[in-house]
Amino acid sequence: MSNPPIGFAVVGTGMIAEVHAQAIQDTPEARLVAVWTRSAERRNEFAQRFGCRPVESLEALVADPEVRAVTIATPSGAHADVAVPFLEAGKAVLCEKPLEVSLEAVDRILDAERRGGGVLAGIFQMRLGRGARLLKEAVETGRFGRLTLCSAYIKWWRSPEYYATSSWKGTYKLDGGGALINQGIHAVDLLQWIAGLPAEVSAFTGRLAHPGIEAEDTVAATLRYPHGGLGVIEASSSSWPGSDLRIEIMGSRGSAVLVNDCIARWEFAEPQDADEKIRHDFADGGKMKVGSGDPRGMSWVEHQVQVADLARALAEGRPPMIPGSEARRAVQLVMAVYESARTGKIVRL
Repeated sequence: MSNPPIGFAVVGTGMIAEVHAQAIQDTPEARLVAVWTRSAERRNEFAQRFGCRPVESLEALVADPEVRAVTIATPSGAHADVAVPFLEAGKAVLCEKPLEVSLEAVDRILDAERRGGGVLAGIFQMRLGRGARLLKEAVETGRFGRLTLCSAYIKWWRSPEYYATSSWKGTYKLDGGGALINQGIHAVDLLQWIAGLPAEVSAFTGRLAHPGIEAEDTVAATLRYPHGGLGVIEASSSSWPGSDLRIEIMGSRGSAVLVNDCIARWEFAEPQDADEKIRHDFADGGKMKVGSGDPRGMSWVEHQVQVADLARALAEGRPPMIPGSEARRAVQLVMAVYESARTGKIVRL
């Protein structure tokens, strides 16, 4: 007999919470049972829209026996406030990116997971794309030879209204920073997942198109990897009208470029039979939607895959595809970039 659906709750009611709710509803292994946010009006409207129960307090949600897992869709700097009590209660948490806005807060979440026996998974849906997985496999099998340049480019645009209509975006307390930790973190995670964490980082940041926000809207960082290769990260919410996310992996025996999840370049000194098919398969562009110019342009399909994976992981007693300890690495790299920009020094990870 199949296992009954896992009861999920959503914490938060903003745009990304709607993505989470839709993903849960589209997952046979999961069932959306409850929602909580501080505003009674917003949680009641959300509950009516998605057919679940509004819960009056976070404590009541943690204690709810129907809720075995929660997806966190609050401002980033409030993730630990939700994740810690759920994990201490032995429940599962699927946390929107980034896990938190400091390594100290991330480690509080991981400590709660260890103490309570809960399960923590991070949302990094761009790892799921076929293009990203092919690129990682090519690195792991040595097709690039020695890695020489491994870089990420996230030259996006966010309108002044995007910041003006939010109480937390672009703030240090709840967003943790600006363009890098919010818009850029998917590419940061993808780059470190494929090429590894750099050993050294040197960076500059600027607030160039959005003078009203606290944090940066433009970042340029240089990287040196333990394997000797170099790279850069360029991230912005200041580049109108916004360009596709781009990952470049170059080596002594091959070069590849990933645009969103479409392989735009795939060339190796030792060709393999599958190479031509890979180029052909991606000739018409990728299907993954990202919000280069408008955050509403993203899809919930990849979120649905992670919801389903967490539900199956709980049923099967195994770790999720992106455990919290793995999701920590992107925050570690972002914090190194920010520290270098703040101090003017090279930061060693």
